[in-house]
Amino acid sequence: MKIRGVSDVEAEYKEIVAACEQAKQVKHSLKNLLKPASIPPLVIGVLLQIFQQFTRINAIMFYAPVLFQTMGFKANASLLSSVITGIVNVGSTFISIYLVDKWCFSCNVVRVVMGPLGWLIPSETLPLETRTTGFAFAVSTNMLFTSIIAQLFSTMLCTMKAYIFFFFSGWIVVMGLFVFFCLPETKGVPIDSMVERVWMQHPIWKRLF
Repeated sequence: MKIRGVSDVEAEYKEIVAACEQAKQVKHSLKNLLKPASIPPLVIGVLLQIFQQFTRINAIMFYAPVLFQTMGFKANASLLSSVITGIVNVGSTFISIYLVDKWCFSCNVVRVVMGPLGWLIPSETLPLETRTTGFAFAVSTNMLFTSIIAQLFSTMLCTMKAYIFFFFSGWIVVMGLFVFFCLPETKGVPIDSMVERVWMQHPIWKRLF
């Protein structure tokens, strides 16, 4: 009732319960990921994890003291700066959680500029029968590219110097284009209606059906 802003939620609640019961009957969730209805949310969920890492969110968190020292900060100042960076990250998470269900415009903006929604979007798009397996792919992708960035960032920084930020900025542009053209608005759409109301109506994803 709080999320929808209405008092009559019985019908939607029953739909959720029925969908959960159907999900329990699924035996081959990995095979179901290859079905047309599962491909859009799987691709979106995986690519968002890649974009999340290639927009240097974790790299900044991992190497904040080193980055601030290279800019002339002393050891204590660089540590303090990394603490501030962490506080901003936590604050941004709460802001994105608060705004995501408030206005469609805000939802689309925070999708582009904040990392936490990389976890929210798959939960709103993956169908119940493949959600567990789909999330497994998304989380595995996130951890894989987190590891890659963590291992390569210092070498890239020493080699590319300031140009490394242009490299990551280019990925932000790619992510923005992907979000604009391929990521639909899911607010107010029941999970069991995503195929008919979103994927089959989307100018790009409808080609799968």
